[in-house]
Amino acid sequence: MDAPPPYLVPSAPPTSRTDAGGTRPGEFWPVADVLAHLAGRWRVRRSARDLASGEEGHFEGVTVFSPLEGGGLLHEESGSFTWQGVARPATRILRFLPGRAPGTADVRFADGRLFHELDLTSGRYVAGHPCAADLYRGEFTVRDADHWCSVWRVGGPAKDLVLTTDYVRETAG
Repeated sequence: MDAPPPYLVPSAPPTSRTDAGGTRPGEFWPVADVLAHLAGRWRVRRSARDLASGEEGHFEGVTVFSPLEGGGLLHEESGSFTWQGVARPATRILRFLPGRAPGTADVRFADGRLFHELDLTSGRYVAGHPCAADLYRGEFTVRDADHWCSVWRVGGPAKDLVLTTDYVRETAG
């Protein structure tokens, strides 16, 4: 199988825990304004598992959410994606625009097409995105002010993947 796109790389599903943000098992950290919360620089670790072949890969890098003129954030991800023992540079660009409801976002591909909506007001959100005959189902969870996670399950005739991404906020040193 060819390597999956770098934005589709997984690890184990997120677990809630008691941490500095005060969340306990089964709880999530509510975010009043997703765009304000995501702004800045995040360290990224992603695992990708092909459920059909058992192959695993991983991505390590950074994601920067910077202001867009007119509102919203430009999401620029860069790092190294390793698949079948071969590391390659990988990048991805998305646009996070103000959503329909206050504090939410519409996540769009670089070319402007809608990817999914994002509402983290409860600290957790499930999104879907059809891609040809495949279906992407993403679960987003916020653990605290400096940690969040996404888990994408991709299924269909072309793909059978689980991609888990952990984000840790980088703080000015």
